[in-house]
Amino acid sequence: MNFSDHRLLIANRGEIAVRIIHAAQALGIRTLAVCSEADKLSLPATLADEVMVIGPARADQSYLKAELILEAAKQMNATAIHPGYGFLSENADFAQAVVDAGLIFVGPDAHTIRQMGDKACARTTAQAAGIPVVPGSDGEIDSLEGAIAAAQTVGFPLLIKASAGGGGRGIRIARDANELAKEFIIAQSEAKAAFGSGAVYLERFIEKARHIEVQILGDGEHSIHLYERECSLQRRRQKVFEEAPSPALSSTIREQLCQKAAKLAQALHYKGAGTLEFLYDDTSEAFFFIEMNTRIQVEHPVTEAITGVDLVQWMIKVALGESLSIQQDDITINGSAIEMRINAENPAKGFFPSPGRLTHLQWPVGEGIRIDTHLFDGYLIPPYYDSLLAKVIIHGQTRQQAFERAITALNETQIEGVLTTMPLHKALLQDPAIKTADFDTGTLEVWLPENLHKLIEKEKDDALTTH
Repeated sequence: MNFSDHRLLIANRGEIAVRIIHAAQALGIRTLAVCSEADKLSLPATLADEVMVIGPARADQSYLKAELILEAAKQMNATAIHPGYGFLSENADFAQAVVDAGLIFVGPDAHTIRQMGDKACARTTAQAAGIPVVPGSDGEIDSLEGAIAAAQTVGFPLLIKASAGGGGRGIRIARDANELAKEFIIAQSEAKAAFGSGAVYLERFIEKARHIEVQILGDGEHSIHLYERECSLQRRRQKVFEEAPSPALSSTIREQLCQKAAKLAQALHYKGAGTLEFLYDDTSEAFFFIEMNTRIQVEHPVTEAITGVDLVQWMIKVALGESLSIQQDDITINGSAIEMRINAENPAKGFFPSPGRLTHLQWPVGEGIRIDTHLFDGYLIPPYYDSLLAKVIIHGQTRQQAFERAITALNETQIEGVLTTMPLHKALLQDPAIKTADFDTGTLEVWLPENLHKLIEKEKDDALTTH
């Protein structure tokens, strides 16, 4: 199929905007970047075929303004819009507005985004498809009385979760009825403030669980899975370090889990790339669906590394009308891959953001190394957005080889002028429990206080070389 008549507008910034630009240009598609005043000199603005400034630095005055993006699309004669991740990527109203404007939305339709974006509805949908879910309330809970009644069935400890939440936000833990009474009101208030909706639901809290997610891809008629990712190393429920495949799953469990994920995608007539997230209990070998992300994920490169499938290109191709030519039998696991998120943050000060100007930048090169980034020498990192600077993705024929290559890659990486989370990743790669995959979703929160002094000393050493 010839895509050269299309003009793709990227409604995002940073490394994902660069990733989409490269994928689109490889397909012969003209790329259009929109940016804030703070990003006028950014790498996406430089790489795109055309660029338009749509608003001030603040995201709520630029990247989150659907009307500004749609007006830019009109002026730039765009034919399609790719939302990336974050910002408006899972906003059903935006997806519908794109279609109503006569444009193509690169992703699932608004109905699917709305259906699976509401976590309570997503649970019901998964159950209807025969996928186990974590024991929880039957839909949303709108009163403390209702929460207390539901807790008798759900059991303690439990999570109070915002139905419209995401990214680890809008979640409170209650270990008994007294905590439930206190945390429920707080959870509703936080959900309303963060997502515009105070709707919450209850879910059993599995304390020793792994966070496993399955990548799916569909064209609206046919869906496949591309195996799973291990995302258990999290700080404040934000992913820090991911790998594929999960070192915790047996081949039998992997097959069961991935087949159920593909079954749900098929039931949704899913179009585009998406991710189904599960909790996995090592002891019982039980897995439970928790939510779905109807967009490309930050950690998608580890799946690309082990399967050889370009997920972003396929998102674009199916959105533009090409049928999925890959069959499930074509997808095999080749080796092991890890992704380390390098953020401009200072571990010595509670991982506080560390924006500033890069004075020197050097990335590693070599077999199995991939860098997804929007950085360049002299770049001024703005303080207005997420602190993610780059993703260092490493592939090896074995997990051990991937870890060894990762240590070498980080030692060869030089980012000067700002502090980063590289010391954290260097320490994780050499920790015995991490190397043997002996961890769960709570591990990093315990590990950090015990090892923070080492990271602080390393940050002090790094600070001497960056100033």
